[in-house]
Amino acid sequence: MDGTSMNMEGMKICQSCGMPMTEEEHFGKNADGTKNEEYCCYCLHDGELGECTLEQMLDICAPIEVEQGRAKTLEEAKERYGKYLLTLGRWKK
Repeated sequence: MDGTSMNMEGMKICQSCGMPMTEEEHFGKNADGTKNEEYCCYCLHDGELGECTLEQMLDICAPIEVEQGRAKTLEEAKERYGKYLLTLGRWKK
């Protein structure tokens, strides 16, 4: 992994939420309408990242982690997913 928008399998992932971007429609759009390869369509709109704190991102994404079977509880999802988010470009310190 090169620290950009690829995961270890070479798949593009959103650097805000971690969503795999496997289809063209998954990619966010820059202000000029071109495809952005760092952020997904949910996180980047017209070149602007939505105003969202790390805690708000966890509140949005943790239920998805539980729903898709990657965590048993919201608390577990928030703990594990929170650590993952901190590895992504938007949240990396």
